[in-house]
Amino acid sequence: MKNNYLNIIGIAFRAGKCSIGEETIVKDIQKSRAKLVLIANDVGPQTKKKLTDKCHSYEIPYFIVQDDRHTLSNAIGKSQRVAIAVLDEGFAKKLMSLLG
Repeated sequence: MKNNYLNIIGIAFRAGKCSIGEETIVKDIQKSRAKLVLIANDVGPQTKKKLTDKCHSYEIPYFIVQDDRHTLSNAIGKSQRVAIAVLDEGFAKKLMSLLG
Protein backbone atom coordinates (compact mmCIF):
# COMPACT_ATOMS: atom_id res chain seq x y z
CA MET A 1 0.00 0.00 0.00
CA LYS A 2 2.85 2.37 0.84
CA ASN A 3 4.29 2.18 -2.68
CA ASN A 4 0.85 2.65 -4.24
CA TYR A 5 0.45 6.16 -2.90
CA LEU A 6 3.99 7.09 -3.98
CA ASN A 7 3.22 5.80 -7.49
CA ILE A 8 0.03 7.89 -7.61
CA ILE A 9 1.98 11.00 -6.51
CA GLY A 10 4.51 10.36 -9.29
CA ILE A 11 1.76 10.00 -11.90
CA ALA A 12 -0.05 13.11 -10.65
CA PHE A 13 3.18 15.14 -10.71
CA ARG A 14 4.03 14.05 -14.26
CA ALA A 15 0.48 14.93 -15.29
CA GLY A 16 1.01 18.46 -13.97
CA LYS A 17 -1.55 18.05 -11.19
CA CYS A 18 0.76 18.86 -8.27
CA SER A 19 2.54 21.90 -6.94
CA ILE A 20 5.74 21.94 -4.91
CA GLY A 21 7.55 24.57 -2.91
CA GLU A 22 6.23 26.07 0.30
CA GLU A 23 5.11 29.43 -1.11
CA THR A 24 3.44 27.88 -4.17
CA ILE A 25 1.59 25.40 -1.97
CA VAL A 26 0.40 28.19 0.37
CA LYS A 27 -0.92 30.17 -2.63
CA ASP A 28 -2.70 27.08 -3.99
CA ILE A 29 -4.28 26.50 -0.57
CA GLN A 30 -5.44 30.14 -0.36
CA LYS A 31 -6.96 29.99 -3.86
CA SER A 32 -8.58 26.61 -3.07
CA ARG A 33 -6.72 24.96 -5.95
CA ALA A 34 -5.09 22.44 -3.61
CA LYS A 35 -7.33 19.43 -2.97
CA LEU A 36 -4.87 17.62 -0.69
CA VAL A 37 -1.51 18.46 0.88
CA LEU A 38 1.03 15.76 1.69
CA ILE A 39 3.75 16.63 4.20
CA ALA A 40 6.88 14.56 4.89
CA ASN A 41 7.32 13.32 8.44
CA ASP A 42 10.69 15.06 8.82
CA VAL A 43 9.52 18.56 7.90
CA GLY A 44 10.72 21.42 10.10
CA PRO A 45 8.36 22.62 12.86
CA GLN A 46 7.82 26.10 11.34
CA THR A 47 6.99 24.75 7.88
CA LYS A 48 4.73 22.08 9.38
CA LYS A 49 2.84 24.67 11.45
CA LYS A 50 2.50 27.05 8.50
CA LEU A 51 1.14 24.40 6.14
CA THR A 52 -1.17 22.70 8.65
CA ASP A 53 -2.56 26.06 9.86
CA LYS A 54 -3.28 27.13 6.26
CA CYS A 55 -4.96 23.79 5.56
CA HIS A 56 -7.14 24.18 8.68
CA SER A 57 -8.06 27.77 7.78
CA TYR A 58 -9.06 26.94 4.21
CA GLU A 59 -10.48 23.47 5.03
CA ILE A 60 -8.02 21.62 2.79
CA PRO A 61 -7.31 18.00 3.83
CA TYR A 62 -3.69 17.12 4.57
CA PHE A 63 -1.67 14.11 5.62
CA ILE A 64 1.65 13.91 7.38
CA VAL A 65 2.89 10.81 5.59
CA GLN A 66 5.03 8.08 7.13
CA ASP A 67 7.88 8.77 4.72
CA ASP A 68 10.70 11.28 4.96
CA ARG A 69 11.52 14.08 2.51
CA HIS A 70 13.94 11.82 0.59
CA THR A 71 11.25 9.22 -0.20
CA LEU A 72 8.63 11.86 -1.03
CA SER A 73 11.09 13.71 -3.28
CA ASN A 74 12.05 10.51 -5.12
CA ALA A 75 8.39 9.85 -5.91
CA ILE A 76 8.27 13.02 -8.03
CA GLY A 77 11.86 12.96 -9.25
CA LYS A 78 12.91 16.13 -7.41
CA SER A 79 15.19 16.69 -4.44
CA GLN A 80 14.54 18.05 -0.95
CA ARG A 81 10.77 18.44 -1.23
CA VAL A 82 8.98 18.31 2.13
CA ALA A 83 5.45 18.93 0.89
CA ILE A 84 3.36 18.33 -2.22
CA ALA A 85 -0.05 19.83 -2.99
CA VAL A 86 -2.33 17.74 -5.19
CA LEU A 87 -4.42 19.98 -7.46
CA ASP A 88 -6.70 17.34 -8.98
CA GLU A 89 -9.82 16.04 -7.21
CA GLY A 90 -9.49 12.53 -8.65
CA PHE A 91 -5.87 12.08 -7.59
CA ALA A 92 -6.66 13.59 -4.18
CA LYS A 93 -9.55 11.14 -3.57
CA LYS A 94 -7.40 8.16 -4.61
CA LEU A 95 -4.56 9.27 -2.33
CA MET A 96 -6.93 9.84 0.60
CA SER A 97 -8.35 6.33 0.17
CA LEU A 98 -4.84 4.84 0.10
CA LEU A 99 -3.61 6.84 3.08
CA GLY A 100 -6.71 6.15 5.12
